[in-house]
Amino acid sequence: MVLLPIDSIQVHQEKINEIDKLMKSIYRLIVYSRYHLDDDLLDIYVSGIHELQDLLGIKNAQMEAQNEEEAKEYLLHLKVSLDFVLKEVVLHHNFEKEIQLFQLLRLVSPETNAIHPNRYRQTLVQIGAHLCPEPSRVPPLVSELFYNMQAIQNPVIRAIYFHHELIRIQPFADGNGRVTRIAKNWMLMYDLYPPIFINDAPQKMEYIATLGNSFRELLIHPTKWNDFTDAFFQQELDRLLINASLLYDSINRIGINREEVDMHRESKKEI
Repeated sequence: MVLLPIDSIQVHQEKINEIDKLMKSIYRLIVYSRYHLDDDLLDIYVSGIHELQDLLGIKNAQMEAQNEEEAKEYLLHLKVSLDFVLKEVVLHHNFEKEIQLFQLLRLVSPETNAIHPNRYRQTLVQIGAHLCPEPSRVPPLVSELFYNMQAIQNPVIRAIYFHHELIRIQPFADGNGRVTRIAKNWMLMYDLYPPIFINDAPQKMEYIATLGNSFRELLIHPTKWNDFTDAFFQQELDRLLINASLLYDSINRIGINREEVDMHRESKKEI
């Protein structure tokens, strides 16, 4: 396996500009309005990720839970992982080191880490038709991936690139999807973007199919940007754009309601 060269990435600047415009609008609200608070932003992040019913839907859509008990255990691990990521972001620690992969594995998939503590996988792995690199190739590929990330200036593209390539490598015996998504969202949240999650079955099917097709094309043309890789980047940007739009609407609505209550209170005083 050869990593996708970063100079082959075709950046969709128009969508990134839309996302950035929305995020700036959100921060204008919480910085300059008396009725839109920064706590609203954190509350929406946390409640959106922790809410049990939504997360069970996410879990089932990603085909990682075989039963309700597994899903509940996943939720607990996800909560612990998110709390850890939030603390790291507050401490100005971005996701940028290999050791952080193992930190996340211990949190999101402790059962895997217990079997292979602080080690990459030692067996061959296949995802659908994609045969992942041999175990001996995993450490140098992961190191190269972290090196490549340093040269990607845009944090959104950096996060999506990392997601695509780490899934292709599958560095661990299990828990790769969970670790990858938390790591991607760590990078996004550090740079003040909302997290991205797959939240329904159609998105899951699209996600799996697009990645599989991208991996197949890259096996044939390892250094060439292809339509399926492009589609994966587009889909991730679309999910981020939708999340940013929903985030703006939610925060704005909270502020408007707060302002209306305040105005009603003031009008009652005048009477």
